[in-house]
Amino acid sequence: MDTAFRVRALLLAARFDLRNWPERETLARAPLALKTSSGGIGVVFRYGVAVLFGVAPNEEEDLRARVLAVAENPYARAEVEELEVRVEPERTEGLQEGRLVVQARSLERLQLIAEALAKSLVLGHYETRLSADFDRIEPLALDLERTGRIRGSTREHLRHIGALLLMESRMVGRAEIGDKPELLWDHPELERLNALLEDEFEIQERLAALDRKLELAARTERTLVDLISTHHALRVEWYIVTLIVFEIVLTLYSMFSR
Repeated sequence: MDTAFRVRALLLAARFDLRNWPERETLARAPLALKTSSGGIGVVFRYGVAVLFGVAPNEEEDLRARVLAVAENPYARAEVEELEVRVEPERTEGLQEGRLVVQARSLERLQLIAEALAKSLVLGHYETRLSADFDRIEPLALDLERTGRIRGSTREHLRHIGALLLMESRMVGRAEIGDKPELLWDHPELERLNALLEDEFEIQERLAALDRKLELAARTERTLVDLISTHHALRVEWYIVTLIVFEIVLTLYSMFSR
């Protein structure tokens, strides 16, 4: 791998099952790092992201096919984020002139870069999805304000609540976006580089903003479900009152018609 190389992060699926990946190809397990025949390195995460360092196009296609073979819910179109990296031992590590400068090309540094880039890509994926949800919610709120009526059924809104819960579960439980990388427990000397990467990609800030939007979207959907349920309950009560009144009328009619 050259002293300057491009990193490509690919979001390919909701999940990879990497437990049985061949040991002979494995450089490290947490996260899974692989070496290609041409000297490139791939770092693969179980939450559906593969990050490639200096991997040739033909090898990228091969690796994509192999990880998709162990993928759960593969996406129809891969999402991509790229970063240029330079290895310059005499310079301070960090983003300089649009490139990430590192002092060494150690495997641990590449894994840390891969993790930051993978988290940024996942955040971007869910930011886009949540933006679409807000585009759908706004007309519902406008209809409720103008007409007092709620568009959509209870089941439809419950499905949206389920999608939001699943989104939060994948970000927090599977991707562990807000957590400290496990790698740092064994390599505390990389703390500064990790902080620089998180700051550059605004990982914590974007996660906090996404959490707030998720909570607002979920609260909106729950409110709509509650309003629909209340409306249905009120309608049932009116049906019961109508039946009681009808029964009273029939009873009175039968009494006075004798």
